[in-house]
Parts: sequence; structure tokens; C-alpha cells
Amino acid sequence: MGTRLFLDQISEHIDCFQALKLMEPEILRAAKELTATLESGNKILICGNGGSAADAQHFAAELVGRFEKERASYPALALTTDSSALTAIGNDYGFERVFSRQVEGLGRKGDMLIVISTSGNSRNIHEAVRKAASVGMQTIGLLGRDGGSIKDDVDCPVIVPNARTARIQEAHSFILHFWACCVDEGVKALSA
Repeated sequence: MGTRLFLDQISEHIDCFQALKLMEPEILRAAKELTATLESGNKILICGNGGSAADAQHFAAELVGRFEKERASYPALALTTDSSALTAIGNDYGFERVFSRQVEGLGRKGDMLIVISTSGNSRNIHEAVRKAASVGMQTIGLLGRDGGSIKDDVDCPVIVPNARTARIQEAHSFILHFWACCVDEGVKALSA
């Protein structure tokens, strides 16, 4: 039983990653846009729920710190990390506004919001996208399944077409690492 379960999980993972090859144009477009945003001096805000919140924090850390190359620090903030803001906003405005309220306070025209959602239907993520658009921010949606309701409201949807949350999260992690690699290389390298 254990060996079969293990091999089934590996096969699903490989199948999911094979599908990423077909997504190359969207993944590269998003990489170029986020790299250009950072190189122009603007910041990246990132949000997600649950495992996607962890991914948001991980990606922000790689932008502010470094990924694999020594480079300047870039301004990036995971909107999932400030427990006082999250609980105050959740208490005063409702959980659906925990990210949009932060986007309102921290986001500026020219900045970028990256939202991560395996379902593409998280209400608090959707509210953040709408708020970002209203302040002139670009938006990237790192989504799963069919992209849900969020896919139509982001500037650049990147949709992992899989039904399993674990496989989507594994693919999201790879895509975020690829984007961090692209940031390390710079926008000129992406245009070559």
C-alpha cells in the first residue's frame, strides 16, 4: 500500500509539472512584469490563505533577502505576516477585507499585487485584487484549478490546471522560485 501510494503521488506530481511547459508564455510574462516593477523602484505586495500565505511569505523573503545571487534588496511585503493588522482588520471590517485594507494603506500606483489562491475563489483575495486595481497597481494571480472568479480580474492570470490542492501548491512553489531566479537575472536577461 505505502509503495503504491508513494508512486501514485510522484506520478501526479510529474503530470502536473509537465502541464507547466504549456504555461510558459504566461509564467514568463508575469516574470517580466514583476521584475520590471522591482527594477523601476516599485514594490510587490503578496497575499494568500493557508499554504498560500506561507508561499507569500517565502517569496517576499527571497525578494527582500536574496534567492541564489547576491543583489540589491527589493521591496516586497507579504500581507499575511502582521498578526496585529490581520486581527484588527478582521475584527473591525471582517475577514474578507484583511488584505484589501492593507493594499489600500500600503499600495501605490506602479506597485504590484501578487495573489496566490489554489481555488481562485477566495473572497478576501478577490477584494484585494479589486482594491489594487482601484489604486492603479498591476496584479498577478497565481491560481489553480480553472482560475476561479479571480482569473478575470487580474492583469496576468497564471493558472495551474489541476484539481488537487497539493499538486497546485507544489507547482506554485516552483513558479515562485522561477520568478525569484528571473529577478536575480534581471529584466534584460528575460528579453534576450
